Amino acid sequence: MSFSIAGKSVIVTGAANGVGLAIGLRFADAGANVMFADMDEDRLVAELGDRAEKEENIQFFAGDLRQKLTIANLLSATIDAFDRVDILVNASRQVAVSDPLDPEADEMEALLEQNLMTSLRLSQAVATRMICQAEREENEEGPVGAIVNLSSIAAQRAHPKLLAYSVSTAALNQMTRSLAVALAPERIRVNAVAFGSVMSASLKNTLKGNEECRADVVAHTPLGRIAKAEEVAEAVQFLASEGAGFITGQIMIVDGGRTLLDSVAAPAH
Repeated sequence: MSFSIAGKSVIVTGAANGVGLAIGLRFADAGANVMFADMDEDRLVAELGDRAEKEENIQFFAGDLRQKLTIANLLSATIDAFDRVDILVNASRQVAVSDPLDPEADEMEALLEQNLMTSLRLSQAVATRMICQAEREENEEGPVGAIVNLSSIAAQRAHPKLLAYSVSTAALNQMTRSLAVALAPERIRVNAVAFGSVMSASLKNTLKGNEECRADVVAHTPLGRIAKAEEVAEAVQFLASEGAGFITGQIMIVDGGRTLLDSVAAPAH
């Protein structure tokens, strides 16, 4: 069983910081050709500029993937750079507090667009490309591609201030299952990693100067710590590799045991 992704061409969204950046760097260090995509161009340049100049397997793309044209441009840039795409990691996500009793608030629409629709549209575009590659190469038996979505344990933990985020990640989980069934005949696998108690960019911002919140997250995590972003990257690499060749439509939970506890009051980071 091989967990190698060497030589594979990968798109990672939300890749300018946090978990997305950790995934992209791990894949690149493992020998994959990686297109780091994010709307924050300055951050992409700061994190990857030097390496992109020296290492041919690292490229980056800046743009707002909520725009359909940007998705087409990202795919074209990846094909131009690496000639193909084998793996897509939808790591771009937005966390926002919402008021469930405010009918004027637009957090629900915003998070459904960012956390669900952007991932769906990009998955559709990339899957179509993967299918074309397989036809061109007359690949009739081997794996064609893998898609991994990043979700959250908030999808199954109700919290009064996270209505929009919880609904959008739950929808992403169901999208993962539905796409897995739809793309299985094309030999494209679709899975997700739902994480919690992980030092993502959003949790890092939440914990700044807030030791009480940090202690609360740790106290509600059976393994008693906050995980590094790189630990999620390891799970994503497994799901993207041929070692997970018979796994599709699954939501892998990486949360240190967080969801084993019945605690609605704890924030679902």
